[in-house]
Amino acid sequence: MSRIGKLPIAVPSGVDVAIEGPKVTVKGPKGTLSHTVAAPIIVEQSDGVLDVKRPDDERQSKALHGLTRTLVNNMVVGVTDGYEKKLEIVGVGYRVLSKGPTQLEFQLGYSHPITFNAPEGITFTVDGPTRLGVQGIDKQLVGEVAANIRKLRKPEPYKGKGVRYAGEHIRRKVGKAGK
Repeated sequence: MSRIGKLPIAVPSGVDVAIEGPKVTVKGPKGTLSHTVAAPIIVEQSDGVLDVKRPDDERQSKALHGLTRTLVNNMVVGVTDGYEKKLEIVGVGYRVLSKGPTQLEFQLGYSHPITFNAPEGITFTVDGPTRLGVQGIDKQLVGEVAANIRKLRKPEPYKGKGVRYAGEHIRRKVGKAGK
């Protein structure tokens, strides 16, 4: 039995869960998220707890069991607390400017500034010229937007310059040996 899949999902007060066949919709104080559950998996609701069940022990059912439970739990956490990814910018002259809660302007050593617009449901916070945060209720979307920002100028291994996740360790290389 899947150790993750068999764990119940506690639904906090203020969160409404609607199950209509394979579609699970979670509505909370921060917003609404929905997910279509894959075929053999069933989500059941009983007195403030969600249970994810699988009909058999086939390989596909086992694989989807824990995944579905985690996705539904991420929706519940997202609509109550939300998710945030923090990024840091390292490099002389590299900086970020906030152009409102859904638009950023980067100076990353290119000949031009880069403007980055947030997709629906994502907001940015800028804590100084070299620190920023990506917030939203959809964990997958927050991670994807943070990865796209990091992709603008990945950290390079010689000087470590670029956009990195907060706390990310960059493996450094030794430069060429001088005489």
